[in-house]
Amino acid sequence: MTGALLRLVRVGSPAEFCAAAVMLASYPLLLVAALIPSLGTFAAVAAVSYVSDHFLHRRNAYLLTRLSRARAGLTLRFMLRQLLLVLLLARMGVAGDTLGYEAIACFALIATLQAPHSGLLTLLRNRRKLPVVTRNIDLTPLGISDAAPRLLTHRAAEKVQHLDLFAVTGVLVAAETGRGAYGYAGMAVTLGLTLLYIAAVAYHLRPGGLPPKRDAVLEWFDEWLRAYRPTLVLYFSGTKESTYQINMWLETLQDLTALDERPLLIVREQHTLPGLASTTVPVACVPSAVHLMNMDLASVRVALYPANVGKNIHLLRVPTMKHVFIGHGDSDKVASINPYAKVYDEVWTAGRAGRDRYALADVGVRDDAIVEVGRPQLAPIRPAEAPAADRIPTILYAPTWEGWTDDPGNTSLMVAGENIVRRLLAADPPVRVLYKPHPFTGMVSPHAKAAHERIVAMIEQARTSRAADPRWVRAAAAGQGEREAARAELVRIEGQLERLGRLTGEAGDEAQTSRDAVVDPAREAEAARLKEEWNDAYWRSFGWWEHRVVTGDRPRLYDCFNVSHGMVSDISSVVSDFIASGKPYAVTDSAGLGEQEFKRQNTAVRAAVVLAPDAARIGELLAAVPAPAADPLRAAREELKEYLLGPDEPASVVRFGEAVRALAAKSERRNLERAV
Repeated sequence: MTGALLRLVRVGSPAEFCAAAVMLASYPLLLVAALIPSLGTFAAVAAVSYVSDHFLHRRNAYLLTRLSRARAGLTLRFMLRQLLLVLLLARMGVAGDTLGYEAIACFALIATLQAPHSGLLTLLRNRRKLPVVTRNIDLTPLGISDAAPRLLTHRAAEKVQHLDLFAVTGVLVAAETGRGAYGYAGMAVTLGLTLLYIAAVAYHLRPGGLPPKRDAVLEWFDEWLRAYRPTLVLYFSGTKESTYQINMWLETLQDLTALDERPLLIVREQHTLPGLASTTVPVACVPSAVHLMNMDLASVRVALYPANVGKNIHLLRVPTMKHVFIGHGDSDKVASINPYAKVYDEVWTAGRAGRDRYALADVGVRDDAIVEVGRPQLAPIRPAEAPAADRIPTILYAPTWEGWTDDPGNTSLMVAGENIVRRLLAADPPVRVLYKPHPFTGMVSPHAKAAHERIVAMIEQARTSRAADPRWVRAAAAGQGEREAARAELVRIEGQLERLGRLTGEAGDEAQTSRDAVVDPAREAEAARLKEEWNDAYWRSFGWWEHRVVTGDRPRLYDCFNVSHGMVSDISSVVSDFIASGKPYAVTDSAGLGEQEFKRQNTAVRAAVVLAPDAARIGELLAAVPAPAADPLRAAREELKEYLLGPDEPASVVRFGEAVRALAAKSERRNLERAV
């Protein structure tokens, strides 16, 4: 009930709900206190009103946006408090005095000064915007200065409005004591600070404090492109939640620099940049289609697209480069056979399975346009190993999310998730359970979110029970020192990573961030080393028998693959990727198709244990884990691995690089023929 109420009023927590209720209730209470009149009550309610309003702004509560849309925005709320103060003075017989008139004049002047303050800030923000926001590109020639201090620009409208607190307090004290000097002093402080605030903003609009104008920046960037001469572009447009779709390709893009390629990452939305993984590849965020289409990309021979989106057309129109759909995963989902793919010159798939999908779907993608390049991202996945004799196996449950369509086959969470986890927790011989849900879980469906929360509670309860079980108490005591050392190591590594993050992270506005966001290769190498150390310490920081819920960016999904001996998942690229390990796996038939039809429709299931919603056959998966040689599906998995992902040799990164060079050569030949 509480959660439904919070969603209804669009606040994020009970504290926000209470603050919002108090703030909204304060206005009728202020009116009553003014009419009585009761100065003490008015002062107390006003103080609570200010504090609750400030709290909601600090929490960035969405309710404030809704109030603005209902014409109860920030300015109106503050003016209403001031008007009610004038009403209080009138009811106390003070409004006709000099103090009352000057209070009215002060509040009118405060309201008037909002316009230049807001206008100057808007002008400053607009003039500090760049038509191309960059990473790993040296912008020194542009002479970009530091951004205005965050104190001036962050929540600026709220800050300047709250300056009336001095005037309001002074007037209230003057009305109580009968000494007008308090009121005049408060009003002077409010007006003085407001004018000082406006002057500080205006100072940062001086010519030396602004980057070059748009046309000058675009001209400089074209010069940079001509000097760098990119040969390969990875192009992306999407929501901030879909940034993972390009992050998975960044390491591959970096590897291509060793093959004399000069890659460039072009993204279209600025919300992509904060979630972008660290990379040494030059990055250009170009929101304007006009600016993108006018850029000098004559040296580019190959453009790679990990997603099918409408904005792809802005680069697809360039005939001097070849366009390739590379996708962001390999699975039997409908997204893997999108008819949009026929607009590209080539479609690169991991293995033969991708080629066959397009043939069966008959969506217009020609067979000679498909190239099998493997999955370079799967290099970190280690092959299967039997559990150590003195350890219990680890089983990973990695369900996908509910998707946008409410298709019952999208995820096993609601129909089978609790049954799967319950059977794993009760397994005999015992296993350790790792639960790593998709990061989008619960985004669309409250039922998926609720199922996820129940699964987390089940695992945490089982973890607590196992900690008190005599079977594990001795193991816990034996390794206590090592785990404590690993936890201390985690703290040390996280501190070092945080320090590196401060050196390379975003600060200031987009102009300053673009200027400063140039990755030092040595620092990048250190960060990569620290992340590997963190991963090793993480798994040593708790017992090999302890169940675990794994969320967030670290540890990565592939790290969970490497410490697991088997996996349960749904139809998604997670299954195809896990097949690279050669380990046993199970897939849930959430839509109830039946095993034969489920395997017919989904290639990745051919070597899986198929689970019905009751998960009754999960024992078959658990039986295969400790005895790989006796596993009846082992040979099928090896065959399926090559079919889905291609051969192990040559390595996928080599095949990918060869495909880039071959297509670049086609592009070069085409351009030469047209030039004749």
